[in-house]
Amino acid sequence: MTDIRPSQKPFIVIPTYNEAGNIVGALNRIRLAVPNARVIVVDDSSPDGTADLVKALVVDDEYIDIRVRPAKSGLGSAYRFGFKLARESGATAVIEMDADLSHEPEALPELLNALDDGADMAIGSRYIPGGESPGLSPSRLALSMGGNIYARIALGIPVKDATSGFRAYRPSLLDSIDLDTVSADGYGFQIEMVFRATLLGAKIAERPIIFNQRTEGVSKMSRMIVIEAISLCSVWGLQRRFRQLRGNDTDFVPYHKGNKSVVRTLVSSIKG
Repeated sequence: MTDIRPSQKPFIVIPTYNEAGNIVGALNRIRLAVPNARVIVVDDSSPDGTADLVKALVVDDEYIDIRVRPAKSGLGSAYRFGFKLARESGATAVIEMDADLSHEPEALPELLNALDDGADMAIGSRYIPGGESPGLSPSRLALSMGGNIYARIALGIPVKDATSGFRAYRPSLLDSIDLDTVSADGYGFQIEMVFRATLLGAKIAERPIIFNQRTEGVSKMSRMIVIEAISLCSVWGLQRRFRQLRGNDTDFVPYHKGNKSVVRTLVSSIKG
C-alpha cells in the first residue's frame, strides 16, 4: 500500500474580514502555486463584499469553499473553525495563511515539501537565513523580533518565528493538540499552537519566506493583539514552571479561558 503524502490533498484555510481588494488575487495565485489545493475561506460577514467575490469564484472552481460567519469573531476562532472543516473533508495537510498577500502563495510548495519530508508542522519564517520582511518599519520589526525572542525564552519554543501566520500542519498533530481546548487569538493563537506542538514532541521545521506589506485594505494588527500574546507567554511560562516545581508537568497543557485577566488566569493555574 502506498503511503499518503501530506501534499496529496492539502487544504488551505484563509480567514477574511474586509479583504475585497486582495482575496481574488490571492486565490488565483494559490491555484497556480498548488493546483490540487482545496481552499476554505472563512469570512466574518465582511461589509465590503469579500464573501460575494469568493462566491463568484466558487461557481467555476469546486476546490474553493466559502463559509460566512454571522459576525467578526477573531482570528483564532476562524482558524479553529476552518481546521475542523478541513479535517472532516479528509485533508492530508492543513495550511493557514493571510488573505492580504503578505504571505506569497508561491512559497506553499516548500511548506508542503517540509511535511512530506517528515515535519509535523512547517512554519514560514521571516527570521531564519533567507527570510525577509521588506518594508516593515523599524519599530514594528523590533516589536516582532522582540516578541519572538521573549516567547522562545519564556516557553522554550525551538523556532525563530513563533508568531508567523503562514504554516502547515499534519492533521495528526492538530488531532493531538485538541483544537477545542485552544482559546488564544491573534499572535497568541500562533504561539499557543507552536507551544503545544513543542510540548507534544512534534517535529517542527522552518522555511524562509518573504513577508510583504499589504498594498490593499487595512491591517488587523493592534496593540491589544501584541499585549495578549506577551501576556499569555508570561502566564504559560509561569504555569509550566509552577508545575515543574511541583513535579507534575508531564501532562501540562497551556491554560487560558476566555477573556479572564492575566492575574486571575495565573492564580487559577497555581491553585489547580
